[in-house]
Amino acid sequence: MKTEEIIRSVPKVLLHDHLDGGLRPQTIIDLAKEIKYSKLPTSDAGELAAWFHRGANKGNLVEYLQGFEHTIAVMQTKESLARIAYEMMEDMHNDGVCYVETRFAPVFHTVKDLYYEDVMNAVLEGLEKGKRDFGVGFGLIVCGMRNMKNNLEMAELAVSYRDQGVVGFDLAGEEGGYPPKKHIEAFNFIKQKNFYITIHAGEAFGKESIWQAIQICGSHRIGHATRLIEDMSFDRDGNIVKLGELAQYILDTRLPLEICLLSNVHTGAVDKIENHPFIKLYKEKFRVFLNTDDRLMSDTTLTKEYITANELFGLNLDDVEKLNINAMKSSFAPHKERLRYIYDIIKPGYQKMREKLLSLKAD
Repeated sequence: MKTEEIIRSVPKVLLHDHLDGGLRPQTIIDLAKEIKYSKLPTSDAGELAAWFHRGANKGNLVEYLQGFEHTIAVMQTKESLARIAYEMMEDMHNDGVCYVETRFAPVFHTVKDLYYEDVMNAVLEGLEKGKRDFGVGFGLIVCGMRNMKNNLEMAELAVSYRDQGVVGFDLAGEEGGYPPKKHIEAFNFIKQKNFYITIHAGEAFGKESIWQAIQICGSHRIGHATRLIEDMSFDRDGNIVKLGELAQYILDTRLPLEICLLSNVHTGAVDKIENHPFIKLYKEKFRVFLNTDDRLMSDTTLTKEYITANELFGLNLDDVEKLNINAMKSSFAPHKERLRYIYDIIKPGYQKMREKLLSLKAD
């Protein structure tokens, strides 16, 4: 069996995926026609996919985010939101993902008279239908935006849908100049409601951003955290010899880090994929796991992220299983659900693959 087939077949868990960054190119074209949106650079699906990837691969976060103008433009009706959420669940199923937490910012989807409740209900309808049809579990994360001032309202919206499938609250968008502590009201509200927080931090700004996200805002997970290596000392061979106080705290408390290999190159968080700190963090036993971030912009899937790690860093099947157990342990699903996925789906899935590979070897 080829490595790609093995990795695609085994059960995987994805916790950092943007709904508006993972549309199918043909769906964008279809929806643009329906609403007479004429700003797309092409109406050929293959060319459009290449255009998004080329535009995102500029090496800085601000330019990376520009492609979202087009995806968000076609996500302004209940029907389009439900369709995109449903197709995302089908794509997850086809990629071997057994549980996904997808995130989006409702504030971007009210251009054409939808209320926040319309937006939430439509996305959840698509996710629920996808769960029924494809058997993929999901949680929805509501994003507040760093450069906006309505994040307490977004936090309240997230909590109000906690019984319908929303599992947490995130802060996203351009990092430099917009520290998470500016939105402390929103985070305090989430904490008071015993709800869950993940924050994009340490991607386009340094370790101070990660510290603030955890110690001021109370984040339970960190999106990216690429710049955490600024709080570590290395020997000449690049091995970690000493952790700073923040890195040691994250390691000791098992605070999960949502690693996104390919998008970190595209946004300039790392200069090249070979230099990604993921493998150093994994070897040091940080609670890390791989994610897609924006599948359309970064031309990726969770399978592709794991293949990349296999090729560059020598990850084997045991490592892939460990990372996906890390992810499930770190999800915002209820504890019993996490255990069910780990012991009924993930572990048996990898065992089955090992047995299959052994039998193929014997033949």
